[in-house]
Amino acid sequence: MGIVKISEDLHEEIRKSSSVMTRSINSQAEFWMKMGMLAELNPNLTYAEIIQQQLKQQEFDVSVCDLQVVAGGQK
Repeated sequence: MGIVKISEDLHEEIRKSSSVMTRSINSQAEFWMKMGMLAELNPNLTYAEIIQQQLKQQEFDVSVCDLQVVAGGQK
């Protein structure tokens, strides 16, 4: 495990986001770093496509979840 120095402002944003996403502060920071790295490596993919790609790699079956798909951000 290493230590990463970040600004107080960024730490505060991570803290707020971690609360909303029900993650620890460290887990939220790690998620943002991973997504940023994946976005840089795959500039042609959207956030949703990156998430779908990661779920497929973990063999996640969305069909077993009782989720409502929202198109265009509206229910």
